[in-house]
Amino acid sequence: MERPIRDLPERSPHDSAGDDESAVSDCESVASGGHVSERQVRKVDGADMNLIRTRFVCGLSTQGLKADVVSIQRNPCSTIMAQARIQSFQIFARAVAKLRAGNANVKHVWYGASSKEEIDDIIQHGFGHAHSKGLRFSPNDSPLESVKSSVVDKDGLRHLLLCRVIFGKMEVVPAGSEQCRPSSGEYDSGVDSFSSPKEYIVWSNTINTHVLPEYVLSFKLASNRGHEKVGVGGHSMRPSSPWMPFTVLISVLSKMLPPSDIVFIAKFHKEYREKKISRHELTQKVRLIAGDKLLVSVIKSFRAKKMHASFKQTGQPAAWMDSCPYIQ
Repeated sequence: MERPIRDLPERSPHDSAGDDESAVSDCESVASGGHVSERQVRKVDGADMNLIRTRFVCGLSTQGLKADVVSIQRNPCSTIMAQARIQSFQIFARAVAKLRAGNANVKHVWYGASSKEEIDDIIQHGFGHAHSKGLRFSPNDSPLESVKSSVVDKDGLRHLLLCRVIFGKMEVVPAGSEQCRPSSGEYDSGVDSFSSPKEYIVWSNTINTHVLPEYVLSFKLASNRGHEKVGVGGHSMRPSSPWMPFTVLISVLSKMLPPSDIVFIAKFHKEYREKKISRHELTQKVRLIAGDKLLVSVIKSFRAKKMHASFKQTGQPAAWMDSCPYIQ
């Protein structure tokens, strides 16, 4: 059984690290038989932690989101099976580099998990083969799409997994595409846009050879745009009921949000209907994408129209308006 990942020690903000795409991780040093002193590990850990935290917070701040990083944990890669997975990753990185003119195109990217339990399972057993259409990742400096996929746990935390991934040669896969494998042997992975990537795709046949989980970041989210608003006593002030047909909500939001956001909302709704995610998870994901301020405005408008229609027909407001918990 794998040892649990451990918290990274706090270090001075003056620590720095080299390019995160080329640096050799502690995991890889262990697997390759290299000797790393305890002092070196602490120094690397502190530098990595500061770099990860800074990039994550800055990446969300550009989207109007304020993240409070609670902890960063490193995969110790200490068991025989963990080291075997690392050696496999190194072998495939060399193979892809040989195939793609010396460039394996290895990047650090974010994966949004549905729970801390899912992350613990990934650390112990890998990603498995449940992702028939591949895994979606966010760029290291732009984690928003992975944040959208995360779910608030009972402690009010969200969890992301920072992975080192072999992408090789990428091809453009538009948002909402049903593509589930490379279009030809010329490509290894997918990306939604070369000029401004928001999402990378690793296909299902390479998930467990091209993805190396390295860090877990746990955080709380407060937003300047109303995605999550913290109230008195730290309780989140948010709507707790859909209050309108979801298909109607999607239709209204499609006039106010970018098409890429609507694609995600429709995707999550489909997963809910197929019982792949719970109603709570669906609500959390939609709130994060649209923001509570916009959702409350849309819902109030919808209820007001319903009440007006009911009043015109019966001369009395609809009875269900009396129980609406958010109309004030």
